[in-house]
Amino acid sequence: MFVERAFAALNKQGEELCGDQIILSEAPDSVIAVLSDGLGSGVKANILATITTKIIGTMLEGGAQLDDVVDTLARTLPMCQVRHLAYSTFTIVQAFHSGQVYVAEFDNPNTICIRAGRPIDIPRQCRRVGNMEVNEASWTAQTGDTLVAMSDGVTHAGIGYSLDFGWMPEKVARYAAALTKGNASSQSICDSILDTAQKLQGGHLRDDTSVLVLKLRQRHTLTAAVGPPRNPNDDRFMAQCLASEQQRRIVCGGTTANIVAREWNTQVEVDLHSMLDATEDGVPPMGRLEKTQLVTEGIITLSKTLEYMKQGKIPNRNNGAVRLAQELMDADEITFLVGGAINPAHQNPNLPLPRSLKQQVIQELAEYLRSWGKQVQLQYF
Repeated sequence: MFVERAFAALNKQGEELCGDQIILSEAPDSVIAVLSDGLGSGVKANILATITTKIIGTMLEGGAQLDDVVDTLARTLPMCQVRHLAYSTFTIVQAFHSGQVYVAEFDNPNTICIRAGRPIDIPRQCRRVGNMEVNEASWTAQTGDTLVAMSDGVTHAGIGYSLDFGWMPEKVARYAAALTKGNASSQSICDSILDTAQKLQGGHLRDDTSVLVLKLRQRHTLTAAVGPPRNPNDDRFMAQCLASEQQRRIVCGGTTANIVAREWNTQVEVDLHSMLDATEDGVPPMGRLEKTQLVTEGIITLSKTLEYMKQGKIPNRNNGAVRLAQELMDADEITFLVGGAINPAHQNPNLPLPRSLKQQVIQELAEYLRSWGKQVQLQYF
């Protein structure tokens, strides 16, 4: 079972640093996610939450037990001189590839589990670990289950502005469940919950607000052919490698698309509709090719795709870079078939792009995607 993961956070109004922190790590048999809300806000809260997530993630990844983790936190966290408290809240979600899920929560809203479009009840047991009352739960998940963890910035959203008692947990759960019915990605669910929390506060958050989403599903694969091979004799092999992909196929570059079309005995068509929508960000129009899910221009589109990803939020537009970014973020295993030939179009003196930029952008894309836990392979031709 694959664990699709995403998280997002918004700072309290007027703060440069977020007092909520989230980390994801990989153990041999599981994915470990930790969300922490530091006491207060700003620099102090950021430090507390960062220490908490690092300690928990590192120790659990090494096989430590929860009791040892909490004892280490108690001995490590600095004391707040104002409140005379030394703690951060935390939520731990460990999703095993076997389907088992373990959750531990201290002073955070309960983690939500959504199955078949509905929130399900998770039986919890409360036990004292050191000086903390920790809620624990363990159960066997099903393919398609979605887990949503959050800080109290979400459940307190709207208090004193649009809601008397805030965005109550059961209403957050129903809202998240409705999003899963449309087969939304983990990142889309994160963004939607945060956007709604911000709107409930009139755009001015009174607390740091964060959301973590884990979606348990089958693995998604994607292969993208980028650029023509250095040796034309490899054209057929590259096209065969692309054809062997069982799920999503993408072609980047006009010359590359023509090579694939020739080897597959078909034709490339221009997507006329995208010609009308592609001018806003200067992204060239898309194409259509039988047996592929997306055909884009090459280096300009790739560069814009990387730019969108680094911004942290893919815009809601219909162009090749947006579509490519969405495809890459939805995939778990990505193979780039990278051609080494110099595209004649890049010799145009009016094109302000260095010839080596293509491979540089692909390398940066690969590193960015790996930072999200995706498996990325580069195959050169």
